[in-house]
Amino acid sequence: MKNNSKISYEPEADVLRFEVTDKPIDYAKEMGNLVIHFSKEGLPVYVEVLEATKFRKATDKAFSKPAFAVPIGA
Repeated sequence: MKNNSKISYEPEADVLRFEVTDKPIDYAKEMGNLVIHFSKEGLPVYVEVLEATKFRKATDKAFSKPAFAVPIGA
């Protein structure tokens, strides 16, 4: 299986899309602002991030802070 991942962004709808594989889509599940499309085997095929601008801002904030702090001299 070749990995030909494709990423696209649709500014009018503010949707970021990731095509993970070219397998046929069997079903989809919506999880908050994510819609994940799965194959019959239950593997992710295609991911849509709704309100992608908000998602990007939230991830920027999340990754700009340390996950935990260790006191100096501990």
